[in-house]
Amino acid sequence: MTSLGQLRLGSCRLLHLFTRKGNRGRIYLEILEITQLGKESTQHMNPFDYSQPFPSRRSPTLGRRGAVATSHPLAAQAGMKILMEGGNAVDAALAAAAALTVVEPTSNGLGGDAFVLVWDGKGLYGLNASGRAPLALTPDVFHEEGLKTVPTEGWLSVTVPGAVSGWMELSRRFGSMPLMEVLKPAIEMAEEGHAVPPVIAGYWKEEEKRLGHRKDFREAFLPGGRAPRAGEVFRLPELGHTLRLIGESNGEVFYRGEIAEQIVRYAERTGGYLTLDDLRTHRAEWVDPISSSYRGFDLWEIPPNGQGITAQIALNILEGYELGNIPQLSAWRLHLVIEALKLAFADAHAYVADPAVVTIPVEGLLSKDYARRRRAEIKEEQAIAEAVPGLPRDGDTVYLCTADARGWMVSFIQSNYLGFGSGVVVPGTGIAFQSRGACFTLEEGHPNRLAPRKRPYHTIIPGFITKEGVPLAAFGVMGGDMQPQGHVQVMSGIVDYGLNPQAAVDAPRVRVLGGRRVALEPGIGAETARQLARWGHEVRLEHGMAGFGGGQMIWRDPQTGVLICGSEPRKDGQAVVW
Repeated sequence: MTSLGQLRLGSCRLLHLFTRKGNRGRIYLEILEITQLGKESTQHMNPFDYSQPFPSRRSPTLGRRGAVATSHPLAAQAGMKILMEGGNAVDAALAAAAALTVVEPTSNGLGGDAFVLVWDGKGLYGLNASGRAPLALTPDVFHEEGLKTVPTEGWLSVTVPGAVSGWMELSRRFGSMPLMEVLKPAIEMAEEGHAVPPVIAGYWKEEEKRLGHRKDFREAFLPGGRAPRAGEVFRLPELGHTLRLIGESNGEVFYRGEIAEQIVRYAERTGGYLTLDDLRTHRAEWVDPISSSYRGFDLWEIPPNGQGITAQIALNILEGYELGNIPQLSAWRLHLVIEALKLAFADAHAYVADPAVVTIPVEGLLSKDYARRRRAEIKEEQAIAEAVPGLPRDGDTVYLCTADARGWMVSFIQSNYLGFGSGVVVPGTGIAFQSRGACFTLEEGHPNRLAPRKRPYHTIIPGFITKEGVPLAAFGVMGGDMQPQGHVQVMSGIVDYGLNPQAAVDAPRVRVLGGRRVALEPGIGAETARQLARWGHEVRLEHGMAGFGGGQMIWRDPQTGVLICGSEPRKDGQAVVW
């Protein structure tokens, strides 16, 4: 390999540029490091319009030795780098998850939570890495402030961050490489910078409007006083330093070391409620995934306090209809999907809470008999005005999935809840805290009422599909309450309509908004919208795609072992294969 030395191009310096001879004399270039020179490089006028003026489609990507699908290309490539260096699917998932805290801070970070499903070639394991409310945060605090709901900004919305504890547990139990090694790509991205893609730039601009008044948020995430634009380079070396400390200590520093002390000092100085005891006592929890069958396929979800059970309830209801004989985007099929989701959400909002504190009738909610009784509440050509819970007898997120040649698969989701979360950022660390506390209710007697050391109702849900015990797919659809709605529609696309993974995530979606209100995505016909309106649905035609979620899927063909991947066209990401 012969060095070509250093090459200066405009405001960029390319270091260690090499050539090597390939087959038939082809030249291969490998850029090992790109360093941006000076802040002025982010201020020039962008040469391109980053909008997509023409319809486009993605083909499913196919591989055999490994696959990584995420909402950001750099995160997908970070995971693939680890796979190609000999890591397994869990190592790759950790690398991608860490990279996403750097390159997609608009949706997740070190101050957020995570849920994970892992297939290790023998069985499926669930990990609940969600945090609890601080011991000092009681309903009386809100009463004294004159608040009837938990706000979405500031310390009152902050729960103990669980994502890093999830990384620790995954690495300890299933990792084949040191945590420090799998975090290296993310550390480099944070320290050296990365170009902001168009969709994330749009989200960032919205968060500037929401949180730009906060000094701690501005100093970390609004360089020059504004959100970075598409194509500009963003650096956060403080986050790189924090990631390095996490890697060197296998995460201990975050809960029982230097980082924990920085968090608590900032909380004490600014009116926060987190204490060293809150952090030291936190642990991620291994849980048994829950399953429900849909036409011979089993959908697996993390049990409550997650909302994955919502998708399972809805699919149980829909199983009573022959959806495959109904056109996928017809008014009748969408009406059934909408009504099933409304009934499922009514149950989830009534029952889902922290199972360590309240008893949740999971078995009853997932029984086929209960589904039949709920199905009878759906009327032909008439929207349910306001779904109410049944009586069973017994606002942003990142999702990624990985697979390796050993047969391992990982379904992984982590989130700050609303954008950058609470807006609380610990100076010098790059840690933005989630606003997950806003998912609590303050209603007396409700299972999900806020209480000290209690976990809230959680929106993030990784999904997994098996058939007769054979692992088929890791998948998920990020986006608040759109997540179970996305699971239902993607699952139906695969099972009822035979769509490939890419087509299943491409398909236009509906979104239940509450009451009779429903949003329809572009691609659903005008006559379908008019018919739904005639049946009493309050239809909103959405021209943007941000509210309809962002999915990824890796499907393993059980006969050939080929990995068939789909990546969300509504996001910046990609599926990469080996």
